[in-house]
Amino acid sequence: MNVSHQVRDAYSANAELYIGLFGTIVDRGTDDLAFIRRHLSIRPGVVLDLGCGPGHLTDYLRSLGVDARGIDLVPEFIAYAKAAHPEGDYRLGSMASLDVEDGSIAGILAWFSLIHLPPAEVDVVLAEFRRVLRPGGALVAGFFDGGDELSAFDHKVVTAYRWPVDEFAGRLARAGFAEVERRLWPSDGTQRPHAAIATVSSAAAPS
Repeated sequence: MNVSHQVRDAYSANAELYIGLFGTIVDRGTDDLAFIRRHLSIRPGVVLDLGCGPGHLTDYLRSLGVDARGIDLVPEFIAYAKAAHPEGDYRLGSMASLDVEDGSIAGILAWFSLIHLPPAEVDVVLAEFRRVLRPGGALVAGFFDGGDELSAFDHKVVTAYRWPVDEFAGRLARAGFAEVERRLWPSDGTQRPHAAIATVSSAAAPS
């Protein structure tokens, strides 16, 4: 079974739990939302929320006037998002192979949706992100902070990875993204240390 199918099946089996945890925006940290808003709410054009889950962040972006559209592998998440936010646009799909034209997207939100990718597959997905983003388009990624070491850990659903922030930033740079801002959040006793990086897609070919 490939990784995407493993992730899909694992989240499908736990969909009710995750919808309960993340089905609304109420419990999201205000710092998280501010970071997302700062870099994606000012973008005219389509913004993709990749790995949108039950659609809470897609709906948040829509509430800011963003033409945000959610894409996820998990049928249960998409069904919930469509029912909870019937005015929104939610579709099944893979972020590794997006059904959109080159350079047609204004922004991408990948909020903890890259955490299950083995490190060897991250560059392929980032290349797909860059393909669909227009020059100057924004990519905002949230992920678990690994400190000084890239490591796998037993996530509640399926294996996930912690990234050193500089190493993740380096992957983004090599894929053709210029860093604009980063934030680090230490563990508060209820969640793991995590980080976010906001970037823009460069016009030049990646190195």
